[in-house]
Amino acid sequence: MVATSQPLATEIGVATLRRGGSAVDAAIAANAALGLTEPCSCGIGGDLFAIVWDAAAQRLHGLNASGRSPLSLTREHFARLGCRFIPQDGPLSVSVPGAVDGWLELHARFGRLPLHELLAPSIQLARDGFPVTEVIGAAWAAGARALHGAPGFAAVYMPGGRAPAVGEPFANLNLARAYELIASDGRKAFYEGPIAAALEQAVRGNGGFLGREDLAAHRCEWVQPVATTYRGWHVFELPPNGQGIAVLQMLNILEGFDLGSLAWGSAEHLHLLIEAKKLAFEDRARYYADPQFAAVPVARLLSKDYAATRRALLDPTRAAPAPSSGNVGAGDTVYLATADAAGNMVSLIQSNYIGFGSGVTVVPFGFGLQSRGSQFALDARHANAYEPGKRPFHTIIPAFARRDGEALLAFGVMGAAMQPQGQVQVLTNMVDFGMGLQAAGDAPRVRHEGSTEPTGEPSFPGGGWVHLEPGFEAAAIEGLRRRGHRIEPLDSRAAFGGYQAIRRDLTSGVYLGASESRKDGHAAGY
Repeated sequence: MVATSQPLATEIGVATLRRGGSAVDAAIAANAALGLTEPCSCGIGGDLFAIVWDAAAQRLHGLNASGRSPLSLTREHFARLGCRFIPQDGPLSVSVPGAVDGWLELHARFGRLPLHELLAPSIQLARDGFPVTEVIGAAWAAGARALHGAPGFAAVYMPGGRAPAVGEPFANLNLARAYELIASDGRKAFYEGPIAAALEQAVRGNGGFLGREDLAAHRCEWVQPVATTYRGWHVFELPPNGQGIAVLQMLNILEGFDLGSLAWGSAEHLHLLIEAKKLAFEDRARYYADPQFAAVPVARLLSKDYAATRRALLDPTRAAPAPSSGNVGAGDTVYLATADAAGNMVSLIQSNYIGFGSGVTVVPFGFGLQSRGSQFALDARHANAYEPGKRPFHTIIPAFARRDGEALLAFGVMGAAMQPQGQVQVLTNMVDFGMGLQAAGDAPRVRHEGSTEPTGEPSFPGGGWVHLEPGFEAAAIEGLRRRGHRIEPLDSRAAFGGYQAIRRDLTSGVYLGASESRKDGHAAGY
């Protein structure tokens, strides 16, 4: 089974499985296809995180393939420029892209087919061209309006001076060259060879700092996933520098309420989701950072005792105007899931951050660079403060769930700060309200904004604001207003995230797949 946000990527993943590839092989092949067909969300200029269920060993493996900030760029440089925050695009926002190293680490440990076989379908598709799908086409056009003047952007992503229209074929011969080099020379091609040289020129030639020494020093890291229990389910995330533990904190808070006794989508139900998010996100803003530079109190943040102290702050009848972080003592993305016949499963997420990322584009090799460096704080006292060679706070989070000791669910929800909120809503839809895999993702979602940010931006006065997708009853919306929530309209469905999932039936072993109705996605198996 393969579930991705683009049908051709899913097709390539399934074909990889049919040729005898592992779940990891299928994930790499599908991710490479997404880097071509959905460049407004991901690509080899971005980072990657993955959770792999190893059926033979009966254990989970976590991979943090996020890159670090340039060694030659200091916080003082931003001070000289008068920056309060790091720009969200441009060369100063670029950190080392970790995705390719992530592919190679995953492949070395769990791959069955040679790398050139995994990349061959995307190489051919890049040469022949593919028709741009509807949701991706809209995001592409929006990115082109914002970044058309960025270095190299138009040369790659605006053939003929515009973004490709929906249904129009798009080819990327330069990206095919990059994939060919990676297939033949592996890590060296990207982090030390000709791609590294072109990447350095694209960044430093436009006033940035990232260079070949930063690329050569990069290594991704195998990490142990962290978990909590929620009504008999074991839910797993990766530890910081990502925000995955916010999901676990929210679940711990919500476990103290009988959600299943409430009407789904009622004001009572939505209020608890919103308030739990507010509490977890204040901790997210204060504590989540690169653990190699900051002492992140993960165990305390995930303890049930700590959740009880946070839950005590939640008023079931009133919206909190400005919750604070607790005392613990101590954007655009692709998500995909794969599963193979041996029982292995992969939960993988990969991103440029905020659409095309920095906009800085490596023209000779047809890919853009991420803007993850914009997620540092510039306050030296902050856990997430900018430092050379540090990994920034990250929004992209793959997830996994087990029950009765068995691998159950690989899932994720795209969409920056929506990701923890979306994951919690999908999970509680299944656990508390008995929804099926597809229905749990199709159900309307709520999104809260205005919390304190890991970049140092303060919370919005009055407790922020709430966006609701169409489908909630008027009585629920009015009930939220009576509780003090500020309801704001939001036209874009994309702002409510993008979900993919694969669930294994624990009795039959059959896989069930789901793909986001808000995206161009597709789930398929054989």
